[in-house]
Amino acid sequence: MEQKLLGKVALVTGGARGLGRAYVLRLAQLGADVVINDINLEAYKEFGEQITASTVMDEVRNFGRRSLGIRADVMKKAEVDDIFKKILDEFGRIDILINNAGGALRRPRATEHSPMGASDVSEEDFIYQFNINFWGTVLCCQAAAIPMKRQRSGKIVNVSSQAGLHTTVRGGGMPYSVAKAAIIHYTRILAAELGRYNINVNCIAPGWILSSRAIAQGRNEPERRKSLESQIALGRLGWPEDCAKVVEFLVTDLSDYITGQCISVCGGYILF
Repeated sequence: MEQKLLGKVALVTGGARGLGRAYVLRLAQLGADVVINDINLEAYKEFGEQITASTVMDEVRNFGRRSLGIRADVMKKAEVDDIFKKILDEFGRIDILINNAGGALRRPRATEHSPMGASDVSEEDFIYQFNINFWGTVLCCQAAAIPMKRQRSGKIVNVSSQAGLHTTVRGGGMPYSVAKAAIIHYTRILAAELGRYNINVNCIAPGWILSSRAIAQGRNEPERRKSLESQIALGRLGWPEDCAKVVEFLVTDLSDYITGQCISVCGGYILF
């Protein structure tokens, strides 16, 4: 693979498993030094994801790149500020930020049957979903903007979801969907603000991807998979690497004249 990112330093939040880990490995293959942030740097173990070294950081080092793992909660400003201090102390710069942390995750101690509809979600569940998906993204973008403005360069990729672009006839999942929609519009506003500093800000919206968590939760079961594939133009579910390839486009020179955009990575699940 062409080393288009040699000399670049990248941060991937939520990078210790699944989609985040796919982004980490792709960036390392492209020559970047990669910082992995997660609240659990061994998160790959939770859903039995197989890795090729003792840690995700070591996987990066096996590509001949430098790596640093930072355990931190991106919902907390002090911890986010500490992430960027450690990056600048270690590498002296930050060129790429992938805001991957988040997901349709239940609030700790919430029941599986907690309502998530627009008409009945609790304040606690709404705030939790909004914070882990939207506010964490905002905090990391704000922290990254400081050194990127100084450098007058940078690439930011935020991770939304198809849930942020559409809803079903039954509704549901409101806090997650609204948070992911907010990421898309925040991306546009931030891109308009940072363009004068030669900083590109874009977004991806993955569809039905077979991450380790999704597989563990049943997405790859034959009946479920067949039902989903029937709604996708390309006739298959996606793999984390399908999203990583789009991230590659957005962090290399191929996308130098693209900013403020949201790219659906869904195989044609949504066609508009």
